[in-house]
Amino acid sequence: MDRALCIHGHFYQPPREDPWLGLILPEGSAAPSRHWNERICRESYAPMARARRLDGSGRIVELLNCYEWMSFNAGPTLLAWMARSAPDTYARMLEADRESVKRLGHGNALAQIYHHVIMPLASDLDKELEVAWAVEDFRSRFGRDPEGMWLSETAVDTPTLEALAAAGIRFTILAPSQATAVSDDGENWRGVDAGSLDIRRPYKVLLPSGKPMAVFFYHGPLSQAVAFERLLADGEQFFRRLSGAAGEGLLSLATDGETYGHHFTFGEMALAYVLDQARSGRDGLTLTNYAAYLEADAPRRFVRIREASAWSCAHGVERWRSDCGCTNGGHPGYNQKWRAPLREALNRLKSRLDAHFFAAGKALFTDPRQALTAYGKVLAASMAPAAFEAAHFAPKLPEAARGTAWKLLSMQAWGLASFASCAWFFDEISRLEPVNGLTFALRAMELARATGMADPEPEITDILAKARSNDPEMGSGRDIWENMVRPRRETPKTLVTQALLTLGLEERLPTGGENAEARWPGVSVTVRLDDPEGGARPGTASIRYHLETATEDFAVSFRQAATADPFDGCVTMVAAGGGAEEGVCFRDVGLPVNKRQALADAFARHAEDAFFAAMLAQAATARKLVTELQEAQNTLNLAPLWLHLWPGLLWHEVFDLPLPAKREALLRLFLIEAGRNSPVKAALEARLAAETARRAAEPDPDCRKLARLVARTADLDLHPDWWAAQNALWERRPFAGSTAILAGALGFVV
Repeated sequence: MDRALCIHGHFYQPPREDPWLGLILPEGSAAPSRHWNERICRESYAPMARARRLDGSGRIVELLNCYEWMSFNAGPTLLAWMARSAPDTYARMLEADRESVKRLGHGNALAQIYHHVIMPLASDLDKELEVAWAVEDFRSRFGRDPEGMWLSETAVDTPTLEALAAAGIRFTILAPSQATAVSDDGENWRGVDAGSLDIRRPYKVLLPSGKPMAVFFYHGPLSQAVAFERLLADGEQFFRRLSGAAGEGLLSLATDGETYGHHFTFGEMALAYVLDQARSGRDGLTLTNYAAYLEADAPRRFVRIREASAWSCAHGVERWRSDCGCTNGGHPGYNQKWRAPLREALNRLKSRLDAHFFAAGKALFTDPRQALTAYGKVLAASMAPAAFEAAHFAPKLPEAARGTAWKLLSMQAWGLASFASCAWFFDEISRLEPVNGLTFALRAMELARATGMADPEPEITDILAKARSNDPEMGSGRDIWENMVRPRRETPKTLVTQALLTLGLEERLPTGGENAEARWPGVSVTVRLDDPEGGARPGTASIRYHLETATEDFAVSFRQAATADPFDGCVTMVAAGGGAEEGVCFRDVGLPVNKRQALADAFARHAEDAFFAAMLAQAATARKLVTELQEAQNTLNLAPLWLHLWPGLLWHEVFDLPLPAKREALLRLFLIEAGRNSPVKAALEARLAAETARRAAEPDPDCRKLARLVARTADLDLHPDWWAAQNALWERRPFAGSTAILAGALGFVV
């Protein structure tokens, strides 16, 4: 296949979920978004699913699903979040893979190592689990077996390739610097480096097992240029660079997905331009993917890989275990001597967890290792818990023993999550990423203790004490554990506290013996409250982790705050079956900052919705009271007193019938002037855009009315982002009649 082109995108976010709540909590560095998954999805992943291609006048010609025309991998930890929180983008990824199968016979999607661990540093057991769970996750989402698998940071060694081959993976992708020698016959070898390696053909690796494994090498300089040389600033320049580098065989690039849009604004549009030019056959280029190319041109040459090497470390895989000098973070003078004790501590913990799992699991599973490997089906939701129990639990286990078995499996999953590569990638141990990794370790320890293992925490924190932060105020890894990690641990009192606060802040506290639920992806708390008795409200609280079999039940007595501060509230709790009464003042619970921010966010969302609804009602009355424009008048009388009604007045002005001409003219003057520097203008524009998109997606939208709405917003100096409305309308093409009118108003070529 001559002049073939494959652009690969690596789409990944580390596991960020709180390991008790199963929810990604607010991350201050991602503001104004709630966290980095949300922010990068909005800036990169979602725009790539509907990239705008424009004509010469700047009007939209097409919304291109880039995933349909490029190779990509998306990590299970990202896709799991996306399926819940960005379902449209998630669906476009799945659709893109199906369409590429129809076009090429092979899908664009590759699997990815489950937790993005550095495979050469993982144990044999962990290698097996990371691959097996990744394969199962891929099958459950894309409906087919993966042919290729992306290795975290392209970190590779021979045992890693053996683990891929054992799982049926046919190929992976490496950096050209990871090849050391090539051979035409597997016997006579000649040395190569990144500059001399011919990257335009796949290679075979001779594995000790004899199993087949192919390797593709991407074009290093061009891939770097996309990331660091502003190739995405100009789609035509990008295409010419690619066309000039293409030749006989396959030209492939490997790029981080967040490069398109997050690192370079509108980068997805440059990519869409290139993909469109290539799919049209310009300059004789042919778009393909790795699996399709492998079928057309099977490897005829052999390669030896650089053992324990990666694309982002010049020192092999030292970036993830030593102070090798490779770093990101922008702090001159910082060292990374903390990496080694962090790796040592987590390795020690995982070895203890493994031994405990197999010792305790003998009586619980028919085959502990098979059960652990198959647990990926539960994580991928391709096997129901009841079916998993029937297939892998020992017969006739009592409920308590079943609960122990589930805890052991969860323990192993969180132990693995603690090794996500980003914990070592940057320059400081007190950053969010190492703290998250240690939080997963904390959860694994808790589950280990709950299933009978001796407490490993003293041993692990002794090792962490050897890790020194670059910030003297942070101290050692043990200090970070005590001050930043351990406070994240959930207990019955923290869960009941958050449940009562959430229900109160959202005005959902139950009354009269009714139930209300505070639900997170990983756990739920059901609260029943009776009428007050002497100022306190008796009731019950039940805590249930969603992958465990039992609930924790408590009798509670809730005393709401007597002040405006919800943290002035208190609750007493007594475990079902008796025990000591525990009194809890919300202020003294010590929730960490991310969980307090989550409560603040819940309040802000509810309060804003309630305020907007009430303000709309007032604005409807106020609008009817607007009088006629008088000579020389330039705004409403007492205009400052009307300012708080500005969003509601504008909303009605856009969606309702116009006022008589002179009254309309006076109101318009006020609305435009008041909006010039309004701090709530962006929020109102976002509401208008969302409502317009909702109406455009209805089965039979009033397109003429929506076109007038779009024109009216421009007349009132509002500039909503019509992105979602454009997406909804694109599904109704070809445009005709009133749909064409709306399409023109939204910027499409019609």
